[in-house]
Amino acid sequence: MDKEVKVPMVAAGAALLALLISVPTVLMFLSTGTQIAVNPPVGTIGMETPVRIELRNAHGVRAVQVSVEQNGKRYPVFTETKPAHRWLFFSERNGARDVVAHAGKNYAAALVDGKAKLIVDATSNDLRGQVDSKVYDVDVVTAPPRVTTDSEQHYINQGGSELVVFTPSGYWTEAGVTVGNGVYRSFPLPSQPDKQRFSLFAYPWDTPPSTVPMVYALNGAGAKATTKFWTKITPKSFRARDIQIDDKFLSKVVPSIDHLSSGDLLERFLKINREMRKQNNQTLSDLRLKSAPSMLWSGAFLPLVNSQVESVFADRRTYIYNGKKVDEQVHLGFDLAKVAHTPIPASNDGAILWADDLGIYGNCVVIDHGFGLQSIYGHLSEIEVKVGDSVKRGQEIGKSGATGMAGGDHLHFSMQVDGVQVNPVEWWDAHWIHDRILSKLK
Repeated sequence: MDKEVKVPMVAAGAALLALLISVPTVLMFLSTGTQIAVNPPVGTIGMETPVRIELRNAHGVRAVQVSVEQNGKRYPVFTETKPAHRWLFFSERNGARDVVAHAGKNYAAALVDGKAKLIVDATSNDLRGQVDSKVYDVDVVTAPPRVTTDSEQHYINQGGSELVVFTPSGYWTEAGVTVGNGVYRSFPLPSQPDKQRFSLFAYPWDTPPSTVPMVYALNGAGAKATTKFWTKITPKSFRARDIQIDDKFLSKVVPSIDHLSSGDLLERFLKINREMRKQNNQTLSDLRLKSAPSMLWSGAFLPLVNSQVESVFADRRTYIYNGKKVDEQVHLGFDLAKVAHTPIPASNDGAILWADDLGIYGNCVVIDHGFGLQSIYGHLSEIEVKVGDSVKRGQEIGKSGATGMAGGDHLHFSMQVDGVQVNPVEWWDAHWIHDRILSKLK
């Protein structure tokens, strides 16, 4: 073979060799590590605790393993693998992967109560196959929570409020009351803060009277204890009323609430009455999270004396326009009227949580009375307090009006327990407050 033939062959061989060396090198260089996060964080594992793991790698994750390490020994509790694509990792399109594992004594019988480490290992789906790890300090807790309740008789009105005292024990991190799907927080009992707790809870107006309230205690490991307590539920009948609306009413109310839109007044009214009502009530409900963990009030709540009752709690309103039903909503409060711009007193001692416009409620004030109990004042023509103010029972907080979705001057008054609106009639009754609330707290 002559020299002219040998030179190209040698050059081609050298190029091929360079390619064989450079491609793996480049691919190795392009390999990446995996970002690992446990969300929500897990601080305690029990018999079977869910662990939600977020994995982020541009080239994907080939394998993930979860282990619990205790007293120098590691116990694998979860393993998941995918087919490897070491040479084709660059074609991976899904760099995010979420995994739900379970950790606990059910998966590692040798675990004992005490300190441990939760370890997450993730192997990248590329040429390097890099293993990244994340380690979390956890407590292993297998002793379940327990809960016992008071021996009081609890007479509960549909749409009303009640209070139960109970004693959680064992390992627990959260305790309270459930009524159907509703969950109500608990607080340390003032007279026995280290042992007992109490929950002020609502029995919503639309909850079937067959629903049984339950006390619960649970822990971060996923264990939960529940128990019943003595209750007698009194069903209540709520009124149904037709509300006539006309173009004059729509022309007054709709632009004042929905001043940024235009178009058919009835359509805008229905959107306000349905969607904005839900949003406004959610805003009120969320204020429960700002309630003081102490009792700010004392004695019976003050009604608007010598007022005319125009609507009562849980009136089911059917809206009639041009002789046809166009909507139906439930009115969760009392409408109380006197003369125009009547001074409105604070119903009890507390702190101002809201003092601003609130859609259908117009100018609105919310007073926090502590432990999740709050009073609501709507349709005011004037607001004379600001957020953060402390007020006393009977102190003037504003004047009645016709703001929001009000056809005339009046006060919309309501109360809520841990974000659920309840019948305020009970809270106007000194005997009910003594028997149902204060006697149990003492």
